[in-house]
Amino acid sequence: MYCVRKVNEDYTWIGADSRRLAVFEGVFGVPDGVSYNSYLLSDEKTVLFDTVDSQVIRQFRENLMHTLNGRALDYIVVHHMEPDHTAELEDLVLRFPEVQILCSAMAKTMIGQFFGHAYDDRIRVCKEGDTLCTGKHTLQFVMAPMVHWPEVMMTYDQTDKLLLSADAFGCFGALNGRLFADEVDFDRDYLDECRRYYTNIVGKYGSQVQVVLQKAAGLEIRMILPLHGFVWRKELGYILGKHDLWSRYEPEVRGVMIAYASVYSDTECAANILACRLAEQGIKAQMFDTSVTPSSYVLSAAFRYSHLVFAAPTYNAGVFITMEELLRDIAAHGLQNRKVALLENGSWAPTSGREMQKILQGLKGWDQVEDTFTIRSALQEDQTLQLERLAAVLAKDVKTVPAAEAAEKKKQFVCKVCGYVYEGDALPEDYKCPLCGAGAEYFAEK
Repeated sequence: MYCVRKVNEDYTWIGADSRRLAVFEGVFGVPDGVSYNSYLLSDEKTVLFDTVDSQVIRQFRENLMHTLNGRALDYIVVHHMEPDHTAELEDLVLRFPEVQILCSAMAKTMIGQFFGHAYDDRIRVCKEGDTLCTGKHTLQFVMAPMVHWPEVMMTYDQTDKLLLSADAFGCFGALNGRLFADEVDFDRDYLDECRRYYTNIVGKYGSQVQVVLQKAAGLEIRMILPLHGFVWRKELGYILGKHDLWSRYEPEVRGVMIAYASVYSDTECAANILACRLAEQGIKAQMFDTSVTPSSYVLSAAFRYSHLVFAAPTYNAGVFITMEELLRDIAAHGLQNRKVALLENGSWAPTSGREMQKILQGLKGWDQVEDTFTIRSALQEDQTLQLERLAAVLAKDVKTVPAAEAAEKKKQFVCKVCGYVYEGDALPEDYKCPLCGAGAEYFAEK
């Protein structure tokens, strides 16, 4: 039985939710499920935008055939070749022998790698700015390499002003019957999962996301249709602004994230004391035990907070396993511009602090606020004063640095056309609003 929702008069969502998937892409837990979005344009020509993952193929097929209502499928647009969006591609080519596939040059190569070359003559390679007229609608193709694979492209509908954005602007979580972000309390219930989705899947490619945002600034966008998560038809400045912030590696919160690993609770005790001293000084802090919290959640928080504390015991002359996994994950995602403090523990030869520094040393704009705090086996009575000092140093940095940068880094510039807010040290002279495309001359400082 079909389960579809209308996006507008000519576009229909024909995707499906998965609530039984435990781990997305084999690594990211999805306790609230995930949606696989596919869209069908019904015009003089029919156009399918992406397929779905193999686990929801049956629902997708029923949705597609119902929405086609006996019509042939003329085009399939492949925005992204990951198998969770292309599992049905080969079957559709067999089912609809006249269908044409539209994709980037790199995607054509990948189609051959996944499915062989029997369908090469059905593939039309699209370049930046190429268009397709389907009748009432004109589709314009926008290349988006490395957001987050090299073959990715997006589609802009010039008629309805829609951006079909591939994996960009997505979110973890099943839709549960809702399609539009304004049908839920997104900030309260979904922002954390949106951030976790972005930081873990796309976070390494901030500069490429910035390029896409600049391209979007030249388009009049009324709706964003991603491949995971909700469709955006209202408050586009909100979601574009979040991605602008994340892709510039700007923290959302002036506060401290404390991630610790602890075998027999001694390192944890030090982390707890530090958190208490920070709280007493009014500093927002969030704690994670790396042995029980998957790194995808901690990585997301590291993007969110301005100051990071990592505490770990020495293990096999290195860093305790779960902390090492987290730090390498953070390093692999290229997080930038963070203040950090390190706590190490070791009963006879503490080396975890030095090894943590090695993992993080290549990250751009990282600054260790204090020398590594060393514990030998258990925290000693006189070390509590040292922890208080570390908390005071962190608190002062959290509180005073924003004040010093208020005239620079935390300036806000408001678009007088649409209300979009840019945050940063200064507004670039060539900046264009990612929501309405207005140039820098239309921005005013708050």
